[in-house]
Amino acid sequence: MRILIVEDERKTGDYLQQGLREAGFGVELARDGADGLHRLLTEHFDLAIVDVMLPRLDGFALVRTLREAGAQLPVLFLTARDQVEDRVRGLELGADDYLVKPFAFTELLARVRTLLRRRTPAADVTSLKVADLELDLIRRRALRGGQRIELTGREFALLELLMRRQGEVLPRSLIASQVWDMNFDSDTNVVEVAIRRLRAKVDDGFERKLIRTLRGMGYVLEAPA
Repeated sequence: MRILIVEDERKTGDYLQQGLREAGFGVELARDGADGLHRLLTEHFDLAIVDVMLPRLDGFALVRTLREAGAQLPVLFLTARDQVEDRVRGLELGADDYLVKPFAFTELLARVRTLLRRRTPAADVTSLKVADLELDLIRRRALRGGQRIELTGREFALLELLMRRQGEVLPRSLIASQVWDMNFDSDTNVVEVAIRRLRAKVDDGFERKLIRTLRGMGYVLEAPA
């Protein structure tokens, strides 16, 4: 899951980014409202955490514009403004939750997970395709250039995640959380080993390589230009 934090207070933004990444999420950070709005309208995110008091464009205006544009992703307001009228206004503008600073990170994390669980699931997808790589989600089989690729259950889950999020750089922590359902341990190389084995099956023998490693960032599957 990919989250955008819109927070101009550097210490708070960095703290949230680190904590949510350690919890297995892909997290990006915008330092002002205008940049946050632009990114939410032009990139894919599953949830936004938005401060109210922001430079260039305040959080209320950001969410109002976001909803007017038809964006439906969940929004959690995070702010020091604790008046009832502020909370009511935020929720009426289209926010899904409102958490007042100071806050406990465990509570924020619980609210984030609750909002993500509430999301209406997208229409059922039965197959995925990137370049000449195809994944049949019903028959649980993979094809590259028409050739069958034999995958273990874990490799299939890993490939499905990469293909569903094609073009996105997925950090090891997110992959560990989504595929192995575990908190990421920086001392383990389980993700690297799995990616190496998957790449050998998906890319070896083919001129166009689909799975790339971005050192220090994560992994991405995409069709080469």
